[in-house]
Amino acid sequence: MRVCVATIVRHPEDARIMHRQIRALLDAGHEITYVAPFTDCNVTPDPPIRAIDVPRAIGNHRGRALKAARGALGRGVEGADLLIVHDMELLFRLPGRRPVTVWDVRAPRENPPGAGDGAAWHPRRVMSALVRRAEARAERDLRIVLSEESLGERFDGSHPVVPDAAYVPAGPPVPPGRNRVVHIGHLSESGGVNELIATARGLLPHGIRLDLIGSADARVRPLLRDAQRQGLLDWYGHVPNRHALRMAEGAIAGLSLPRAAPGRRPLPSKVVDYMSRGVPVVTTPLPAASALVGRTGCGVVVPFGDAGAVVGAVLALRDDPAGTAEMGARGHAEALAHHNWPDQAGQYIGMLEEWAGKTVTSRLEIGVLEAWHVI
Repeated sequence: MRVCVATIVRHPEDARIMHRQIRALLDAGHEITYVAPFTDCNVTPDPPIRAIDVPRAIGNHRGRALKAARGALGRGVEGADLLIVHDMELLFRLPGRRPVTVWDVRAPRENPPGAGDGAAWHPRRVMSALVRRAEARAERDLRIVLSEESLGERFDGSHPVVPDAAYVPAGPPVPPGRNRVVHIGHLSESGGVNELIATARGLLPHGIRLDLIGSADARVRPLLRDAQRQGLLDWYGHVPNRHALRMAEGAIAGLSLPRAAPGRRPLPSKVVDYMSRGVPVVTTPLPAASALVGRTGCGVVVPFGDAGAVVGAVLALRDDPAGTAEMGARGHAEALAHHNWPDQAGQYIGMLEEWAGKTVTSRLEIGVLEAWHVI
């Protein structure tokens, strides 16, 4: 099967796109064309992939990317059996002649790189009526996959949910250490960057460093650079997911500190990432995150906006090595049982093959997908 995968918004090394879905397709023996902003993100495409470079759509500066998208998609679908698009923007740039097309629907990141926290660009905010029509047309003409259950509220029909998962090592995790905490993922005001910096300041006198692994909104980059110059933390910028997870191993805790927000919020993927590596989770009380942490005993829930509580939680974890190791082990066991991408990949690939009419004998072992369901 020949598959064209496309994004002009997401980083080419996006964990869901590149490290889960494309990897699963390649492992199953399929050919991939990947339309993505490689140059703008300073990424060299992997050799097995046919790459088509496009500008990145950032904040309010998206015209160049949108203009390039139609031609890039037209080249990408030549000879393809399936097209998978990951951005709503691409719904307005689909070529007239194209194979079966899948829209992978994800909750919008509140603050794409380059946008201010208070005025994030997202098409639903800018052209809500037009977007509603586009979503209705997409439901009629395309195949739709949802990254989390609540996104089904935007559509009339039922669509498969393929939640974010992680590659969970089968062996026992690295025990939590005593001098480092981590945060994986995009950095923004709404994601708690001010609380992260305050936490780093509070932990430093106790000999504990904060590692920040992820890209950042333009508005908060000066704050992060200042904090790094002051020796409060280490900010590594964007790191491919597989490397970021290895960097997280052995931390006292993984932090997930988004602020309170109206409406339903999905489980932050970083929570599952930490669990996959046996790192205890310290999270604000978003319902999905606090429910998972409370049910499994894999971490600690702290109030919104309370860096002091985060510092206290981290110090308590450091001072209880045995209890912290048990917490990490419980998270790892939960992730291995219910959030392991290799267990889900086979059924995902089978679904795509069926939609494309190209059912093949996949090299992937078909796993049991307990968390994958249709709503």
